[in-house]
Amino acid sequence: MSHARTARALRNQISSLEMMTRFVLATLALASGVYTYLGVRSLLDGSATAVFFAAVIYSVAVSVAIYGFWTYLIRFVPEVRDFASRAMLFLVMLLGSAMIVAMSSWLNAAALAGSAAVEQHLATTLEGYADDLDQANSNAISAQSLLPDIQRAAARFQRLAEDEAQSGALTGTSGSGSVVQLLSQMSAQMRELEASIAAGRDQAATLFEEGQTHLAAMRGLVSAPGPVEPRSDSFGQEAVKLAGVIAALERTSVAPSVARAATDLSAGFIAPIADGRSADLAGRQDIVMATVRESVGQQSQALAAAAAEILALPKVAERKYVPMTSAEAVLRYAGDFIPSWAGAISIDLLPAVLVGIMAVVYGAIRRGEDEMDEAELVSAADMARALRLSGVLAAARAEAPAEEPEAAPVPAQAPAASDKNVTPLPLAGSKRFDS
Repeated sequence: MSHARTARALRNQISSLEMMTRFVLATLALASGVYTYLGVRSLLDGSATAVFFAAVIYSVAVSVAIYGFWTYLIRFVPEVRDFASRAMLFLVMLLGSAMIVAMSSWLNAAALAGSAAVEQHLATTLEGYADDLDQANSNAISAQSLLPDIQRAAARFQRLAEDEAQSGALTGTSGSGSVVQLLSQMSAQMRELEASIAAGRDQAATLFEEGQTHLAAMRGLVSAPGPVEPRSDSFGQEAVKLAGVIAALERTSVAPSVARAATDLSAGFIAPIADGRSADLAGRQDIVMATVRESVGQQSQALAAAAAEILALPKVAERKYVPMTSAEAVLRYAGDFIPSWAGAISIDLLPAVLVGIMAVVYGAIRRGEDEMDEAELVSAADMARALRLSGVLAAARAEAPAEEPEAAPVPAQAPAASDKNVTPLPLAGSKRFDS
């Protein structure tokens, strides 16, 4: 008896919730259509009227498709009993859910998190440009590491020239001879190279400061309030300017100039003719100039090796800013917006929970009815309907015209028997005959 009450109660609840089920499906389909409209509108180009009608038509089609799809499943899945048919319906439900996600859910996510996704794209691009600027500046000023060595070499040559001129520290004879001239020449070349590196440092500092200005403007555009589309356009303009600064920084590196200067120090070394007044002094000058030549060669090799290491540093790859729509950005940075994706998909696939609930409830109803007697399956309403139907049938029979009875068939007469040897029977009510 309890099973009968439970089954009847569940059926009554299903009947009472039918309007609620329709309302839930309609609300979810409408919500999905609204967010789909917002997502589609951000993708379309053209006149405002064309975009509006195209987005409305697409969103209405999505809403109708979602409502009809889940309505069919809620009606059919609970009623199907055999495993094969139910499995096929569930496969259809999976296929339809995938199609709904493809045509609606990602647009819903674009409407929910599209602006934030575009800002994420701007922030990621900004980080890339900041890294490029730092790398270009590092490459540009990397030759500054050679500056102390060059300064020391210039100072050493200058000091030796002064010592030779004042006390004859190298040749033993003071005065401005060919040795002093050579040492002064080497010191001057080193000073010129030092000045070239210092000029490159100042130019790199100016360009780096300009790049920092563009980066600051781009950071302000990323975090500024308001619509993201105009900010994205301004961000692109700043990115183009910053790319030009980075390219200029790459060209300001003095490492190639240092490499050429280092080669010229040894390859282009020209020693002056010894101008000593005696053969002994001239010989000593030749020995000192040969020593200077050897020192210059060593200095040249060291500078060339250091310049080669700088030139081997990786170059900054060319970077171009590619603007994205909100839908594209949501797809690109989907991992950063999982809650928005979950909400967008749930709006479309929440009716699947209702389908499961109805399937479970109908299964419980069938199990309860299978354990009931046939008499328990008949409700008072069923009995009342049966009695009304019986009364209608009885009234119909009473109103029907009486049919004439059919004539009884005449029995076939037996063939007349011969009067011979036949004793006639007396008729009923007649007097007995005399013997």
